[in-house]
Order: sequence, then C-alpha cells, then structure tokens
Amino acid sequence: MSVSELLKNKGNQIYAVDITDTLRDAIALLNAKNIGVVLVTDQKGRMKGILSERDIIRRALAQETGFRDEPVTKTMTSKVFTVSPTTSIDEVMELMTNSRVRHIPVLDGDEIKGLVSIGDVVKRKISDAENEAAVLREYIATG
Repeated sequence: MSVSELLKNKGNQIYAVDITDTLRDAIALLNAKNIGVVLVTDQKGRMKGILSERDIIRRALAQETGFRDEPVTKTMTSKVFTVSPTTSIDEVMELMTNSRVRHIPVLDGDEIKGLVSIGDVVKRKISDAENEAAVLREYIATG
C-alpha cells in the first residue's frame, strides 16, 4: 500500500503555522486541536519545517523563560524527513524507525499532500494483519 492510498482513507488534513508566528501561537494550535505536531510554512504554503511537542520540551529545557514569544523558526526542526505519495507504508515505517520520528509530511514537489503519523502506520499494519488472518481462517475452514 502507498502513502496516497493511506491518505485517501485517513484524510489529508494538516495543521500549519506561518514562519512568522510565535511559538505561543503554535502551542495554542497544538492544544486546541489536541495534536502533537504542526508544519511550519511560508506565505506561499511551502513547508519550511516541522514543530513537535518534543521540540518544545527541548526548547523549554534550554531556555526556561521568554521563548514562547519568539518566532516558531527558533524552535522548529528545519531538516524534515519527507515522503512522496508513491512511497510504500513499509518504507515510511522504516524511515520512522531509523530516523526516530513519529510524523512525516507527504510532499509532491513543493505541495503538501498530507501528514503520516506512526499511529497511522501502526493502524494500517494491524488492519492488514487482521485481514490476512481472516483470509487464512476462511481458507482453512473451507478446506
């Protein structure tokens, strides 16, 4: 299964903040939407980085006060692992595991197509395993 097929099933809604927004703005969005990551985009909608709860915690440990009112660009991760819509779910899982990331944006050129989380990948893998088990049970039962 490819990432584009996964996005068809789960949807391709993403949440983003502008590169000029403050970290406080991003934290408010994370909290309001109960999500763990936002993309950071420029005025043309091109991805410039990603900001996760983990990034915010690291920043809070490095600078206890005042950082919430600084631009999100000071805290975001700018080197972002991405995949294309044709990337397989197995490849995404391998990239997430090897890179120790839990969210990977899906890009088609500069266009953001969606965001895949580790939860999406695990849910899909479980579904595939359950379907395979059901097919095997049916095969055995019908002899």
